[in-house]
Amino acid sequence: MYFFRCEKTFLFFILAGLILIAGCSSSSNTIRYGSNEDDKDEKENPVRYGQNEEAEPNENTIPLETEETDPDETPDDLTSVDISVLEQKYNSTDGNSGITTLKETMLMEIIKYMNTPYKFGGNSRDGIDCSAFTQTVYSSCSLQLLRSAREQFTQGFVIDKKEDLKFGDLVFFNTRKSVKPGHVGIYIGDNLFVHASRKSGVVVTPLTHDYYIKRYMGARRIEKTLSVQ
Repeated sequence: MYFFRCEKTFLFFILAGLILIAGCSSSSNTIRYGSNEDDKDEKENPVRYGQNEEAEPNENTIPLETEETDPDETPDDLTSVDISVLEQKYNSTDGNSGITTLKETMLMEIIKYMNTPYKFGGNSRDGIDCSAFTQTVYSSCSLQLLRSAREQFTQGFVIDKKEDLKFGDLVFFNTRKSVKPGHVGIYIGDNLFVHASRKSGVVVTPLTHDYYIKRYMGARRIEKTLSVQ
C-alpha cells in the first residue's frame, strides 16, 4: 500500500509539472509572438504615417524662387541709361490736360524707384526684386499683377514680336536655371526697359544688350494698359 501511495504521489507531481510547463509555454508564446507583432507595427507605422508624410514635397512650403541657390545671372558690365530718359518721357506726356494718364502715373512711380537697390523678396524703396518692382508700378495704376515673374508670365496678352512692344508691356527673360522666366521688366519704348537688376538695382537697360537679346522669352500686355498709349 505504501508503494502505491508513493507511486500516486509521484504521478501527481509529474502531471502537475506537465500542466505548469504547458501553461508557461503558452504564456511565453503569447508574449513572444505578441511582442513581435507590436514591434512590426512600431517599425511600419513611423514609415507609413510619420517620416514619409513629412518628407512628401509640399508646394506650399517650396518657394517659387530661391535666389541663394539659383541667382539671376545679370552681368557686372550691365549697360544702363540715365534717368533723364524717363524724365524726358514724362515731360513729353500731355500734362497740360489736367488729367493724370496711366502712362504718367507709371512713369512717376518708375522714377520714384530709380536706383533702388536690389533685394530678393524685397518690395520697398529700401530694396526690391524684379517682380515686386513690376507689381508695385502696376499697382500704382490699380492694375494687379501676381507676385513672381513666373506667375506674371501667365497674365495678359502674348506679344509675339519685339517690334509690337508698347509702353507698359511686361518683358521676360530666361536668366536662371530652374525658374523660367527668371526675370521681368517694363518696356518704356525706344528699345528700352526698366527693371530691378540684381547687381545694379532699378535701372533702364536697352533691349539690345547682348545678355538680354540671348535670354529674351517674350512679352505680355495687361488689358487695361492698352489705354496707356
